[in-house]
Amino acid sequence: MKEVTLHIEDSKVKAFLAFIKTLDYVRIESPEKKSIEELKSSLKQVKRMKEGKLPKQSAKAFLDEL
Repeated sequence: MKEVTLHIEDSKVKAFLAFIKTLDYVRIESPEKKSIEELKSSLKQVKRMKEGKLPKQSAKAFLDEL
């Protein structure tokens, strides 16, 4: 599945979302839901690191990823 980022004028967003919701092959995720899921995943990783079940990453390696 591909992910596409669109930049749409605020005044046109409602009409655009109404249109793409009619397409059966498009799935729309709310940014809030996605952010919450990513946060939950990150917290699970931290917990596993504290338990020693996941290797810890150095600050340098973390910054290199950014």
